[in-house]
Amino acid sequence: MTEYGPGPVDRRLPTDEARQLMTLVRDLAAREIAPTAAAEEEAGRFPRELFTLLSESGLLGLVYAEEFGGGGQPYEVYLQVLEELAAARLTVGLGVSVHTLACHALAAYGTKEQRAEHLSAMLGGGLLGAYCLSEPAAGSDAASLTTRATRDGDSWVLTGTKAWTTHGGIADFCTVLARTGGAGPHGITAFLVPGDAEGLSAAAPERKMGMKGSPTAQLHFDGVRIADARRIGEEGQGFAIALDALDSGRLGIAACAVGVAQAALNEALAYVTTRRQFARPLADFQGLRFMLADMATQVTAGRSLYLTAARLRDEGRPFTKEAAMAKLFCSDAAMRITTDAVQLLGGYGYTADFPAERYMREAKVLQIVEGTNQIQRMVIARHLAGPESR
Repeated sequence: MTEYGPGPVDRRLPTDEARQLMTLVRDLAAREIAPTAAAEEEAGRFPRELFTLLSESGLLGLVYAEEFGGGGQPYEVYLQVLEELAAARLTVGLGVSVHTLACHALAAYGTKEQRAEHLSAMLGGGLLGAYCLSEPAAGSDAASLTTRATRDGDSWVLTGTKAWTTHGGIADFCTVLARTGGAGPHGITAFLVPGDAEGLSAAAPERKMGMKGSPTAQLHFDGVRIADARRIGEEGQGFAIALDALDSGRLGIAACAVGVAQAALNEALAYVTTRRQFARPLADFQGLRFMLADMATQVTAGRSLYLTAARLRDEGRPFTKEAAMAKLFCSDAAMRITTDAVQLLGGYGYTADFPAERYMREAKVLQIVEGTNQIQRMVIARHLAGPESR
């Protein structure tokens, strides 16, 4: 097994501060994350104390304003931090991405009073967030969600079930999308719900093929009462808020996919350059050299694609299509690269003694979360050719 490290990546960071941040992240990943990643994933253990450390280090609020305890970093920098974390352990990289997603609604659409009351603790106060959009019967078709919020004076009462919730059952707060009006996307509103709210409970975590250390669970809202002061944005604005968040969240998944792919490439490269067959290093065989070349090309292309989208976002320009392209390409590439890494390691690649098989199992989920890759193709096609005719 190779030591942690995403290899000689040419990170063209915009400031000295960003370069210092990346040095800190790489050191933290090598010291605190990578050494225990395999054992903790096998045991299904979520590293909550590590997320407390990440919060104290300012890594859970990198893209948000410094006045609220955020890091004030552009997405171009934040995504490269995610890549580093995911290369060490996907549970950590994706967990930071989900937490950032859960903070987005309040940071972007909350009132000044709401941000002053809640956002500092969410960004740097040791809290962990969850994002509650999907439901058992409303995954890709999120606009058909049925969890309902009913107005009762100065409060709302939430009833329903959310599904596929990362950090479900352990999150300190949840951004919840619930129906307050009629059918369709215009009847949905966003709420900030405390993780310990009365009437909120979690089912047993899903038994997943990968990312076993990251709990994914259904959340049940059984008459959960919250004050109207925890409604984010206007009534009926929730679906637009959710889509805005998902554009950025998809870039997080793309960066995590590149991190996993880079880790798999490193593992395969270390193996074929030290293993000998037929009295020659495996790296001498042209077929294997070509596989490595293709893997490295896809990693570099994926990184360039997510950074292009990130820079559009940082400039305030539309990036929905580019975010969908990045999520689609990077996660598909991660699946191919991790599969090839297993193949290059041969029988060893199929064993848990080497991390290649874990990378392959983890890569699969990245083609599904934050909108399946079939949904990404629909998004891209709509930007190219317009909406489908009915």
